[in-house]
Formats: sequence, structure tokens, C-alpha cells
Amino acid sequence: MDEAATRKNLIDKQLEAAGWNISDINQVIAEPEYKINLPDGKHQYVDYCLVLKGKIAAVIEAKKSSRSAEVGREQARQYAQNVKKYMQPEEQIPFIFYTNGDEIWFWDEENNYPPRKVYGFPTKDDLGYFQFQRTRLPLDSVKVNVDISGRDYQIEAIRNITENFTNSQREALLVMATGTGKTRTAVSLVDVLMKASWAKRILFLADRKALRDQALGAFKEHLNEPSVWPKPGDRGFAHDRRIYVQTYQSMLKYATGDNQISPHFFDLIIADEAHRSLFHIYKQILDYFDSLKVGLTATPREQVHRSSFKLFGCTDNLPTYDYAYDDAVASGYLCDYEVLQMQTKFQMEGIHGSEISEDEKEELLAQGIDPDELDFEGTELERKVTNHGTNRKIIQEFMSECLTDESGSVPGKTIFFCISQKHANTMKRLFDSMYPEFGGHISEVITSKMERVHGKGGILDQFKNEDMPRVAFSVDMLDTGIDIREIVNLVFAKPVKSSIKFWQMIGRGTRVLEENPAVRKSWCKEKDKFLIMDCWENFAYFDINPKEKSESEKMPLLVSLFRERVNRMVAAHEDGNTELVEKMKAKLKAQIDELPENSVIVNDASAHLRKTQQANFWEGLI
Repeated sequence: MDEAATRKNLIDKQLEAAGWNISDINQVIAEPEYKINLPDGKHQYVDYCLVLKGKIAAVIEAKKSSRSAEVGREQARQYAQNVKKYMQPEEQIPFIFYTNGDEIWFWDEENNYPPRKVYGFPTKDDLGYFQFQRTRLPLDSVKVNVDISGRDYQIEAIRNITENFTNSQREALLVMATGTGKTRTAVSLVDVLMKASWAKRILFLADRKALRDQALGAFKEHLNEPSVWPKPGDRGFAHDRRIYVQTYQSMLKYATGDNQISPHFFDLIIADEAHRSLFHIYKQILDYFDSLKVGLTATPREQVHRSSFKLFGCTDNLPTYDYAYDDAVASGYLCDYEVLQMQTKFQMEGIHGSEISEDEKEELLAQGIDPDELDFEGTELERKVTNHGTNRKIIQEFMSECLTDESGSVPGKTIFFCISQKHANTMKRLFDSMYPEFGGHISEVITSKMERVHGKGGILDQFKNEDMPRVAFSVDMLDTGIDIREIVNLVFAKPVKSSIKFWQMIGRGTRVLEENPAVRKSWCKEKDKFLIMDCWENFAYFDINPKEKSESEKMPLLVSLFRERVNRMVAAHEDGNTELVEKMKAKLKAQIDELPENSVIVNDASAHLRKTQQANFWEGLI
């Protein structure tokens, strides 16, 4: 197409799609072309001028479709400067666009941003807001709200990002260990950008619905922000909000197809769990919207994929800010962990991540496939993992070695990471049959396939806020983003082949308890570490040498009580107090008789316990 046909068939339609009436000279000056009278008697003709309130707000240079749009860059810049100099000297310099109908480039020269490719022209509202942003404040003039993010590293993270933006960089990557307050830091950053008039509409992208709701709650709480989307009763996309929180999956339709909104609608996009943006299908969201962008991830810096660094402008493969897990532990912000390697019959099979080349990973990612993720459902490995004998040993070892509550006999809050729904159900049935003394109340299957999981009073709410259940058998649902301070045991009852996911799962146990002991849960008053039981050599798979589990000196309450009664009986015998001796014997016998018959621990000691049923055992005891 020549230039005239390119304008008619492509550019005119793109402007109309953005809401401009090209036949209205009060909106678009296109035909005849806008004429600039130069001092030397010559003239310049602008292909399009976008008009707001009677003033030219933007100029557009059009090239025919067979030419590169970028050849029009300098020509468009001269148009904008001459409009400012000779036609509107008292006004701001117009925004610059140049296009060949296939590609559109945007240049905000006054704000010192280099030209960048965009996927559509701005609406009138967009263009008006571009003008307003030219009055924005310096970011370093706005204080960080320490009530939202008052820790030193959180403030430093925000300042590193705002320094990026001040220096005309439009992307940033924030690496913070799980539990160090990534979401609160992001909310605080939004607070700074809003106060400085750098951002009016913000999109926060979450990995899953549960994380979306969690982030939405954080914005409502810390910003006291009522203008959020979605709200109960919302149908479709709302154009009148300030904070937009949505999953990648749900937001995709607004960047593609018939549901597209303006590519200039958002001023800032925060991509939580930023590795999701690597997927070709979701990367479209970040590519389509022309905004400042911040990636958030808890993945250790050395394991962040190079595509994430590139996507968020970190050309040196270093994040904009990095706050590592070890730093957080040393500062007392997170709990450290110990690991108990639990050997099972089967070992992991398959290709190590290191055996897949970077080029092969890139090719898979371009197809929307995460090379680190595997779907185990229905596989031979699943059938091996759900082997009853193996799982009995895992459960028995767990009950023997787990961190407990103050009683010393009841496990603290625990997540079992299971391979499938079938595996989780199997573990629940085995646990209840092996330890009937808990009456089935101590454990629960918590997966997306279960009914009444979410909401107040749901299974997840009970696990987070009530004493029981203590043990959750989960598949994927509790792997990321679930914040429960009281978690003290994590059981990897499946192999994990994604480094990103592995660290997210470890993060479920890193939270420390509330500083004020008075507000701590009755079933978890102390927590100085958490325990990871690795049944599938996951740490070895990722070449990590963790701290091994130390021997516990804590004795279960009932065992301690039993020993105390034995000691009192011996002391009474030495004192000749026959009455107290018989009283202690009776209490010891009653305590043994109350042991649950079907308990695994009791069954293992059955040969010894049978002796206590004989009268001469007690007569000759002392």
C-alpha cells in the first residue's frame, strides 16, 4: 500500500478503534494535513494531529506499509518541536507517534523516555493523563509509608525501583525471599507512585485466585483503597477503578481478541511470581500494555531464569533489588529450617533440569510450556508414590520425628505435599487408620477438588485459624502464597523438578510468629525453626546441602508424666511409703490401659505391653 492507502485502511481504523473521530477537526486534523509555517517561508505538513481542548496534544507521522515505521522518527520529532516552537509556544511539546500501519512507535521526549513500540494509539482520556503526568513530582520527594513497609530492606527495595523509573528505565525486578513482605512492599511502592502522580491505574497480576484475593485484601487494608476491581457484583471490565487485581489467566482476554482495552490504560503493572511472565501465552499481557512494570519473585537470584531478567530490563542478569533468604534469617525476619532425609523404596527418575539446554528451555517456553513442571497424574510414578507400604513408613517416620505442640505428642501445623488427589486421599485414610486416637480430626485433604475449601469456615480457613486440623494433605493448592505463621513441618511426599516451585514450597514454613506472645495461637506459642522431611531426595536433586535435623530433647507430655510417676514410685518405695507406691502403680497401669489399641506406635510395642497385662508384672515391679 502507498501512504494514502496505508492511512485509509490501517491508521484511520486504528485511531477510530481508540475512540478518535477522524472526521472531526476538533479531534483529529488529518485532511488537509496540518501546516506548520516556518520562519524561512517554508512549510511542514503533519500527517495527523490529535487535538485536546483546542490544542495539539500529539503528532503522528505516517509511512507507507512497505517502509519501516522508524524511518519517520526524526521527521515526527521535528514536527512536535516546531508545533511547540512556532504554533503553540506556550503549550507543552506534543507527544510523538510514528507508524507504517503495522508498527506504532511512541516517544515522550519531554519526559526523557526513549521511543518504544506500542500496540495502539491512546484514547482521549489516555492522552489527557499523559499531559497531566508531566506535572508529576520527583519520586524521591515522596516518603515511603513505614506503616505499610517499615523494614529497612523494604524501603531500600522501593528506592531502588523508583531510582530506576527516575532514570527513564520502565522495568524493575524485585527478588525477595518468601515471607519478607513482597506484597506489602509492592503496595507501598504503589502508594509512592500515586502520591507523586506517576500512576493512577495499577494492575496487580497474581498466579492464582487465592493469591489474587490475598493481594486485593492487602491493597484494601494498607491503602484503604475502595476503588478496586473486581468487587462483588462486577460484570465484565470496569473502567473507573484505580486498583485492578486479577490472575494472569483472566487478564489475558483484555490484552487479546475482542475484549481488548486500551494498551495505555494502566500506568503500572506488578507481576507477582514473575516467572509466570516467561510463558509465551502470558507474556502477551506485559507486552501489550504500555506501562511501568515491576516483577516480583521469591526465587533465589541465582535460579531466576534469564528471560525474567531480560523481560524486566535487567540486562546484567542482576535484579533491581535482592533480599535473600539467608539475609532474612540472619535479621530474624524469617525462620531457618532443618531437613530430615527420609529414604523410600523409589528414587526420582527423569531428566535433571541441568541436562536441558537453555535453548531447549527457551523453545519450550515459547510454546507456553514450563520445562520445570511435570503433571504426575495417572503416571507410573504416581502409582509408585501411592504405594501403601511406602506411605505408611513416611507417616510413621513423620509422627516419630515431627515438631510438635507443647504437649510433645501432637504434630504442629503441617503440610504434606502430595503428588495427586488420589495420593492425598490415600495419605489421609492411612493416617487416620494408623492413629485412630485422633478421631480423624487432626488431618484433612485440602485441594481445589474438595468442596467447601474456601471462604470463612471452610477447610482452608480452619487450617489457618483453628487448632484442628493440624495436618493438611495438599496437591498444588498450598504450594504457593498461603501465609500461615504456625507451619512447623513440611513433608515433601513427592519429587519436585521445578526449582522455582521448590523454593515457593519451602516458603510455606518460613514465617515467624507474631512478636507479641499474647496474640499467638494457643497451639503454637514458640517457633524458632521449622522441619522439612524430604522423602524423594529433592535437595540432592537441586544440589543443595541443607542443615540436618538436630536431635530433639523435647519429651512428649504423656511420656514425661509416665516417667515422673515411675520416679515417684521408686522414691516412695525407698521411703517405705507403701500407699504411694500402690497409688503410682495404679496410675501407671491406667495410663497404659488407655493407650489406643490400633495405634501404630502401640502396635509396634505390643510385645512389651502384653507383659503389663499379667498380674505378676505389677507385683514384681518394685
